Amino acid sequence: MGSDSDEVFPADGEGPVRQVSTGAYAIAAHAVTNADFAEFVAATGYRTDAERFGWSFVFHLLVHPGAREHVVDAAVPGAPWWRGVRGATWSAPGGPGSDLDGLLDHPVVHVSYADAQAYVAWRGARLPTEAEWERAARGGLEQATYPWGDELTPGGQHRANIWQGVFPERNTLEDGFLGTAPVDAFEPNGYGLHNTSGNVWEWTSDLFSATYHRHDKPATRENPQGPRYGLSRVVRGGSYLCHRSYCNRYRVAARTSVTDDSSLGHTGFRVVVDR
Repeated sequence: MGSDSDEVFPADGEGPVRQVSTGAYAIAAHAVTNADFAEFVAATGYRTDAERFGWSFVFHLLVHPGAREHVVDAAVPGAPWWRGVRGATWSAPGGPGSDLDGLLDHPVVHVSYADAQAYVAWRGARLPTEAEWERAARGGLEQATYPWGDELTPGGQHRANIWQGVFPERNTLEDGFLGTAPVDAFEPNGYGLHNTSGNVWEWTSDLFSATYHRHDKPATRENPQGPRYGLSRVVRGGSYLCHRSYCNRYRVAARTSVTDDSSLGHTGFRVVVDR
């Protein structure tokens, strides 16, 4: 688990490379879709945090034309490409005027950690730990850069939905997508999992620390659950906005953190059950 390569972000705490064990589990082949989440909402009447707050963050090129008057003054430090949009939710991902037409097989977004937890509890499942996520995402390859190997586009073939071009203004769409892609787009890894690099960041159950796992002790090596305390949660996998120029985090060892109440247009999740 982890990486010591020259590409790591030291503040993210990707290293050291370490041997980690997990218990037996099964993990979904792909992220929860909009269709899946719609079924949950229809059955329970659940309202997401974005719906309760009244707004969520949308990437500036994905704001629906009819929603531009609904943009609020809510800047993200260091990420001016986000727009706070009133009425942006999982079912209106671009804000008012947008809908899920053609997106039912895309990953649900604009879901907070609490929203993800509510869904997996309804399914009788749970979110993966960070160690479980990385073990599954690697697809059986040891220390490969990506879930399919060390070359980003083997034979010139795109294997993930990430940004091509000049971020954040020009996407050449070489992989076919500006925003999210279907959850089963691109070839699966060796374990049959789709999109463990790119498309959407995925929530894990671990609280974030850049140093906790540096301590070689049973709690960090044997089915680790993350630190007991923290101000944010680990998300993994990168998203359609990741680009080498600023966010080379579609590497399988990469990690970052998001606060539990964050609601963003590029974050989703997948489910796990114990075996």
